[in-house]
Amino acid sequence: MIDFRDPDVIRDPYPHLKELRDFDKPFWHPDLEVFLAATHRDANEVLRNKSLGRIYIDRAPESEWGVFNWLHSDSILDSEPPKHTRLRGLVLKAFNRGRMEGMRSQIEAIASELLDEIENKGGEFDLIADYAEPLPVKVIALLLGFPPEDEYLLRPWSQAIVKMYEVNPPREHQLAAQKAANEFAEYVHTLMLERKREPKPDLITDLSQVHEAGEQLSTHELIATCILLLNAGHEASVNGFGNGMVALLRNEAERARLFNDPDKFSPTAVEEFLRFDSPLQYFERTAINECEISGVTVKQGQKIVSLLGSANRDESVFERADQFDVSRQPNPHIGFGAGIHFCVGAPLARLEMSISLPLLIKRFPNLNLAREPQRRPAFSLRGYTKVMANF
Repeated sequence: MIDFRDPDVIRDPYPHLKELRDFDKPFWHPDLEVFLAATHRDANEVLRNKSLGRIYIDRAPESEWGVFNWLHSDSILDSEPPKHTRLRGLVLKAFNRGRMEGMRSQIEAIASELLDEIENKGGEFDLIADYAEPLPVKVIALLLGFPPEDEYLLRPWSQAIVKMYEVNPPREHQLAAQKAANEFAEYVHTLMLERKREPKPDLITDLSQVHEAGEQLSTHELIATCILLLNAGHEASVNGFGNGMVALLRNEAERARLFNDPDKFSPTAVEEFLRFDSPLQYFERTAINECEISGVTVKQGQKIVSLLGSANRDESVFERADQFDVSRQPNPHIGFGAGIHFCVGAPLARLEMSISLPLLIKRFPNLNLAREPQRRPAFSLRGYTKVMANF
């Protein structure tokens, strides 16, 4: 029976996930009381099946969890149609591909500035703390309109909140998440009120003004959206980039291919980063209506989990699935999800990684791991806390 809190599973979940795929159908986990969908076919179906929903159940007591609850129940991620349709339509009017692509030169400038700081430090640096983490945080802060002097607040708030997405989080994480939700919501609310008095060319201003068919975001929906965009807009980038770089630097042959021609291989390497060691591993849905997945009946109210990292190692879909290949094509991974809950931050994460990866390689052609990376002690959001490298 797989235990998602087992240090061995967290260190390397893929042999354990392969055993689940061998069932070739969803598997009931009696301790967690959920079905686990491990194959690419089933995990993808779980994400797309309209009889399955993202149902948020308020945590109790309300006196402790009030803000945390509405940050989720009023977000795109934890709502279903018709509310989800309305929210996503409004958000994408402001947070769209054109806007993100228009930030290309700013992303390049931020990445280059971070690389300058690393170069000035000397020969060793933390690939996470010095590059993978500050880049997307700075980009999403710039996009939303958070003052640069407040950037240091954002990542700790985000990390405290997303720890609640792990399996059975301990009480200390629950208390930290409550505190972070309250502080983050109050911070965004203050900025929102400022933008209503004095609009600026940023996403908070646009979200407060966007309309569609007479609809607009409520105060809670706007705050929840901004916090979701910050969390989703950088967590995937940080962990996807860090996981991929560790895999790359541990693979001498693939490292040589990418470093010898970063312009050619970076686009496919980014997708392989997201497939090979997926930043999101565990995405839960609930049966709104009874349905069937690969012959297994999921009754109304029962939960089923899409194991994205397992799906992305499915040998029936990916040739040499356990091998890292910077030129892999096709690469139909579901690292950003699928269906109506496909990550709204995916285009921005891809843009950031496609810019930051070749810039890093060209600046430091002798880049290598300096010591063993430190893994985050978590299964669902998979990443590293520290990756020391030298150049």
